[in-house]
Amino acid sequence: MDIILIWISALSFFGYGMSCLFTRHMKLEFKRFGLASQRLFVGWTQVLGATGLLLGIQAPAIGLIAAGGLAFQMLLGVGVRIAIRDTFLQTLPASVYFLLNLYLFIAFL
Repeated sequence: MDIILIWISALSFFGYGMSCLFTRHMKLEFKRFGLASQRLFVGWTQVLGATGLLLGIQAPAIGLIAAGGLAFQMLLGVGVRIAIRDTFLQTLPASVYFLLNLYLFIAFL
């Protein structure tokens, strides 16, 4: 299992999740996405997912659940970006994190 990829994903999701919870920018982004009411849920699940990835280093079952949940969330994120007609470059990060967490999910199996 690639510990470096786990840490990259976990730190990214922790940062994004905290941003969802506390920044004005993310409040505006979630309004733009048409998901203002989901912002806090997304933020908390990303912080929990990041924590789960790190716990997965010692408890792979937890990492499996966390990576699967984050991959699913990013797949939905790609769908939202496409639905609101974001550009390819705006959609690319969600796509990359979907693939990264799908890879981690498979690795935790």
